[in-house]
Amino acid sequence: MTIKVGDPLPDASFTTMSADGPSRLSTAAIFAGRKVVLFAVPGAFTPTCHMKHLPGFIARADEIKARGVDTIACVSVNDVFVMDAWARSTGAGDKILFLADGNGDFARAIGMDVDSSGFGMGLRSKRYAMIVEDGRVGALNVEPARGQAVESGADKLLEFL
Repeated sequence: MTIKVGDPLPDASFTTMSADGPSRLSTAAIFAGRKVVLFAVPGAFTPTCHMKHLPGFIARADEIKARGVDTIACVSVNDVFVMDAWARSTGAGDKILFLADGNGDFARAIGMDVDSSGFGMGLRSKRYAMIVEDGRVGALNVEPARGQAVESGADKLLEFL
């Protein structure tokens, strides 16, 4: 079943890169008692994700956070090393928290998994953006078409903040 507005996020964990190497973060650690913008991309470094989706959140991070958002997080079904390389290559710094959902467990748990094996990418996540308040989905925009980052982009999400 696909997650919807009002639903709590399921218990899950992500991997992030810390100064000491890969580190696990739970949904509770990221979302409990906080307002978080979470956006998902099908793959780090892929054209739409790299050139259209992520740049908007980096550019508008200060404006998003000025509207009461504690964290802006990007999740992808990639390993932590790819996500770390992507974060460093974009210069996102501390504006975006990069979350690796390496096996796609979170994507499956919220019903946002998609089979991209036709493109040689295996299981991936749909492109979406959500506002999560204290662990519950407050707004959710799922991108309706491949290769676009309009409904799930930073500009559109700002309309809901």
